[in-house]
Amino acid sequence: MVFNIEAGVANKGLNRWGIAVKEGQVFQGRLYMRAESFTGAVTVELQSADGTKTYASQTLNSITDSWAKYPFTLTSSTTDPKAKFVVLMDSTGKLWMDQVVLMQTGTDLFKGLPYRADIGNKMIDEGLTFLRYGGTMVNAPEYRFKKMIGDPDLRPPYKGHWYNYSTNGFGIEDFLRFSEAAGFTAAFAINIEETAADAADMVEYLNGDISTVWGAKRAANGHPEPYRVKYIEIGNEEVIESDDYNRYVHYADRFEALYAAMHEKDPSIQFVNAAWWRPGSASMKMIFDRLNGKADYWDYHLWADDAFAGTNVDKDLTDLKNFFLTWDPNTTMKCAILEENGNLHNMQRALGHATTQNAVRRHSDFVLTSCAANALQPYQQNDNGWDQGQIFFTPSQVWGMPPFYAQQMASANHLPLLVSSSLVTGLDITATKSEMGDTLILHVVNTKSIAKKTIISIKGFSGASSTVNTYTLSGPLASENTPALPEKYKTVSSMLQAARVDSFNYSFPAYSYTILRFVPLADGIQKVSAEKMMKIYPNPANDCIFIENGQGEIEILDNNGKVVLTRDIALNEEVDLSGLNAGLYYVRSKGEVLGKAVKLIKN
Repeated sequence: MVFNIEAGVANKGLNRWGIAVKEGQVFQGRLYMRAESFTGAVTVELQSADGTKTYASQTLNSITDSWAKYPFTLTSSTTDPKAKFVVLMDSTGKLWMDQVVLMQTGTDLFKGLPYRADIGNKMIDEGLTFLRYGGTMVNAPEYRFKKMIGDPDLRPPYKGHWYNYSTNGFGIEDFLRFSEAAGFTAAFAINIEETAADAADMVEYLNGDISTVWGAKRAANGHPEPYRVKYIEIGNEEVIESDDYNRYVHYADRFEALYAAMHEKDPSIQFVNAAWWRPGSASMKMIFDRLNGKADYWDYHLWADDAFAGTNVDKDLTDLKNFFLTWDPNTTMKCAILEENGNLHNMQRALGHATTQNAVRRHSDFVLTSCAANALQPYQQNDNGWDQGQIFFTPSQVWGMPPFYAQQMASANHLPLLVSSSLVTGLDITATKSEMGDTLILHVVNTKSIAKKTIISIKGFSGASSTVNTYTLSGPLASENTPALPEKYKTVSSMLQAARVDSFNYSFPAYSYTILRFVPLADGIQKVSAEKMMKIYPNPANDCIFIENGQGEIEILDNNGKVVLTRDIALNEEVDLSGLNAGLYYVRSKGEVLGKAVKLIKN
């Protein structure tokens, strides 16, 4: 009797959930191998979880005793959400393997980058405009920029803060490429123990012309154009453990050294101070005095699990600003909220996020941005306490939790000018309007367990006789979305029908975030035939669009309602977008209000 015996290793993906494959789906991969006393072949396969079925297979020959890269392509013959990837050797001997990679191809990749398209597109769908890459991983002693560039397979691993074996497979430059493709403004943090020389080289690498030494290295690594980085944070939650004055002094020393080196390379970069904020501590004034005029922002990290979190945030921001102005009435230092933290991802956290956003609107002249953590989280995996993802994913699915919808609502209805704000029993309210004054928006959060009936009175708004579009997110505080019911709790849209909308009764549901969008009636939602509506294609677009049913002067506005491009076009004429950054825009005929504009996504 003869037995055919194979030896090998198998990988079932993240958390051993399985690897989701579809019939006809093409995967590309690579692995590094070297052999000793082995003359056989190595086979890579996609198999069923129990190994009884093979969905794709490729044989790799001529394995030598020197490290070499072996690429392969696998096309799945079936659909299976729980497949596994297997590497097999067919004879005796020793085989070493390293940097084994299996990834999707084509439209399954996000804009040609090695990331899942469904996840990247979901982040765009959320309406994100600003993304920060940092956190406690930055504080690991071996976290260094120069270890994160070039071929990911050849980057040296390091001992991370959360994981002892971190690969540097995704680093600062990878984050910048992703943000660039998604149209997000990017900010990132660096370790405070980077040398000044390395920090200067980093800035030259990221923002320098191709004629510079490090700019040329960037080009050689596949990105000829500068990244045009605007925000860099020096450190992360520095001296968070205790009010240690000497450690705060050390942080100020490191900030000044790194700032001087980087600022000399590119004076346009704005820097963020990461010293842990402790109001009342003598260390705070020392940090402020030393970094005033150097740090553009002080990073304030907040807690947003409570539905009424915004009340505390509002107070903290008021105190922070008052401290700054007391220490120097002419200071230009402001605040950046680069971590909005918590332990929840349910409706309670969505309300906490919404009230926090209201607090930020009240201090919009002082706060650069507010970043809710975490942007992404694998379903049912959390090993550090902060169970707070906005977007969840499994190998085959991506969906938003309630905070995702709160963020999406706020982003889609962002207007730059604060008109009014108030806190009444159970209701947290802000009102904003567009720069043109033709659109008014109310953000109302009901943190109570009962519906709140109130009278809404609109005064001094030129569009008072208008339609009102409503967007509501509500549900029990513990509400979460699941893979089985991924949209159970999501935004519900409707239109208010009333004879007058300058004064009317409205009931805000229990535990809810509601947006009321007032748009002038003449330009609001109308019964216009599809043949006469402006149409844009392609959408999303790259460097040009065509406009059907639109001619004459058109305007393109950014997400803040600011006109960024005006063109006089003929019927179906091409419009050049190459001068616009990636992001969300609105296109309209000149003279129309934003209510009739067509949404455009620029890649």
